Order: sequence, then C-alpha cells, then structure tokens
Amino acid sequence: MYDRLKGFRDFYPEEMSARREVIDTVETAAARYGFREIGTPYLERTQMYVDKSGEEIVDELYAFEDKGGREIALTPELTPTVARMVVAKQQALSKPIKWVSTRPFWRYEQVQQGRFREFYQTNADIFGSSEPEADAEILAFAADALTDLGLTADDFEFRVSHRDILGGLLRSFDADVHVADAIRAVDKSEKVEREEYLGLLSDAGLSYAQADEFADLIERGDLDEIADFGGESVASAVKNLRSVLAAADDFGAGDYCEISLTTARGLDYYTGVVFECFDSTGDVSRATFGGGRYDDLIESFGGQPTPAVGVGIGNATLQLLCQRAGVWPDEELTTDYYVLTVGDTRDVASRIARDLRAAGNIVEADVSDRSFGAQMSYADSVNASTVVIVGERDLENGEVTIKDMETGDQTTAAVDEFPGDRGEPTYEDFE
Repeated sequence: MYDRLKGFRDFYPEEMSARREVIDTVETAAARYGFREIGTPYLERTQMYVDKSGEEIVDELYAFEDKGGREIALTPELTPTVARMVVAKQQALSKPIKWVSTRPFWRYEQVQQGRFREFYQTNADIFGSSEPEADAEILAFAADALTDLGLTADDFEFRVSHRDILGGLLRSFDADVHVADAIRAVDKSEKVEREEYLGLLSDAGLSYAQADEFADLIERGDLDEIADFGGESVASAVKNLRSVLAAADDFGAGDYCEISLTTARGLDYYTGVVFECFDSTGDVSRATFGGGRYDDLIESFGGQPTPAVGVGIGNATLQLLCQRAGVWPDEELTTDYYVLTVGDTRDVASRIARDLRAAGNIVEADVSDRSFGAQMSYADSVNASTVVIVGERDLENGEVTIKDMETGDQTTAAVDEFPGDRGEPTYEDFE
C-alpha cells in the first residue's frame, strides 16, 4: 500500500464532477470576453525562474537535472511561461493578446488551508494594452466568473491597489529605502502584528517614525492626501487607479471593488494596479485569488516592451469561498439513463443506448453480466434518472419498460418507437 505524497490530492469522480463544473463556469466566462485557450508545458528550465526571482527560488521548486543534463523544474506559476511564448512569436501575434488556461502547478512549500504543493489555477492575461480598460476587463471577467458560480456582492470583494503608489510614496521619504523589500512588508501587513510590520519597513530602510507615517498613510487610503504627499509620480499613479476603477464600474465590476493600499502582491514583477479577492465575511482568511499589471516582464524576457495584466484564480481557495457561501456544486454522480438488460437482449439494448447517447445523454449499460437486482443497485449508485429495462419477455410484446428512479413509477413503450425523435424521453412521455 502506497501513501499519497503530502500536498498532493486525489479527486474521486464525485469531487471531480463538482470541480469540472466550476472550471467550466470560469472558462466559459473567460470565453465570453474573447480569451483564447492555450496549452503550456509542465516543465521549464530552472534558470528562467532564477533569472526572475533569484537563486533562493530553487528551494521552493520541484527542480532536478534531467537525463540530458538540463536543469529543469515543474512549473510553479504560468506568468514566465506565457511571457516566453509571447516573446517567441511577438511580431506575428495580433494585439491585444488574450489568453486563458487551466492547469496544475507545483511549489515545494508548507501545506496549509487552501494551499497545496500541487495546485490548479485558471490564468487569464491580456498583453499589448496599457489602457485602464484592460485592467478593468480582467476585474470584470473575474467578477463574472464568481457571480456565474452563484456568488454575490455580499460574498466577495476585490481589494484594489497600485504598486506605483506604494513605490512612489516610499521613494518620497528622505531615506535609502529598498522599495521591493518594503512592498513585501506591506504584503505581510495583515498577517503580522503592527510592531513587526513597522520593523520590516525599518529593515527596508525607513526610520521607525517614517514607517509609522507611511503605514498610517496607506491605511487611511485617502487618494487626494496621498497624491499631495507623494508628488507628481504618485499623483499620476492615483489618476491611473481612479481610471481603472471608473472603467471597472462601467464594465459592471465596480460594486465588487474597494481601494485597499495595504494590498501589495508580493511578487516583484508587478508594476501598476494589483488586486486580491477576499471572502467578504472573513471566514476564509486567505485571499481567494489575485492579479495585477506586469508591464516590464516581456521586455525582461528579451521581447519588445509589451504591457500586460492578468489574474490567476486558484481552484482550492475558490472552493473554500464557494463552500462557505453554499454554492459549491453537489459532489455527486449524474447519469441520465441506465439501460438494463434481462436475458439475451444485448443487440436491442445496445441500439437504444447508442440512440440515447447520440442525443447527448449520459448513458450506462451493463458490462459485467450482472443480475437484475445488481443492475438496479448500480443504476441507483450512479444516480440514474431513468432506467430502460430491455427484457426478453417485454421484447416478445414489442416493448421496453421505462422506470422513473425518483418516484419508482414505471410504464412501457413500444421498442421500435424508443427513443424515436425524443431527445430526452422520460416516464411521463409514455404513461
């Protein structure tokens, strides 16, 4: 007997049915906005992540040397891969480029609620537009995906911030501040005590008094005050943030957005608007998902300057939110028809099963030479809505029996007329 690896999960059919429904809902929302599905490799060169994040990232990867002596890693995120893909065909791709995919990723990190070492995520990205409408469309798609799942404005909120506001404010202090470290401190601000938070800002180069002033400033979130304090660059970022929120309002996502400058997103490649989705009730403490603008990444991969913005929707944390709100799909099997055979009736039963499947139904039939009772038990176990009994005696009378599994009622139908031109024939059609 082998144990499953820590941080990896098995999904049995009932669970997978619910997951598939959620993934399909999210992907359908993306398709309505014109996002086109791509496929990406599960392995990339380790150096790609080292160049982006530094040597220390290797400790978080499933990285190894392959048989050809290449240092490779299981992909921990999608953004570097899609950046590489854009660079490879940049001149041939029509702009804006709008891509979506759902797939697994791997990180060797501490397992906790909503976080696993193998995790599944839907990513949607727009390349080639720096306009506020691109950021707003990402927010609108994400909002539509959630509301399509049955969530409402009472269930979730998008906390929207701007990295250039944070960076500009930090640079406005008379201090030798390491902006990236300070922004990572902001990203941790809601997870640590204030004294520790101020200590992290001080470690990044602010004095304690400056750290306290900076923390108070972004917690108040008064954009006019912030624009006045930070000068021209911060005022420009404030204007951009307001433009994105105005566009999000026009696109139908404004009701889900609130300004939260303590939202920072820890990755260094973010350059403009960033956001995270949270459970409005606070029952799910972690961010459900997040995203933002990363205008410099394509160029850093050797491509032409190309603005970009995207979102990554994690399946595990989305499941926590949906379960809390009571909209996670039922984890159960669904079967439209079970075609039950009694005696030597395989040829007729197979024809009926084929006709029902051709109409788009989910149909099962006996493949184990089981008894009548065993077949009925199996039909019940797979939640068959209707059982079509094809028995030798019924066929002698030119009939089959139709049984409604919810009520237990049954009737007969002429075998030559079943299913006929009915796409989804039921007991009621023949009673």
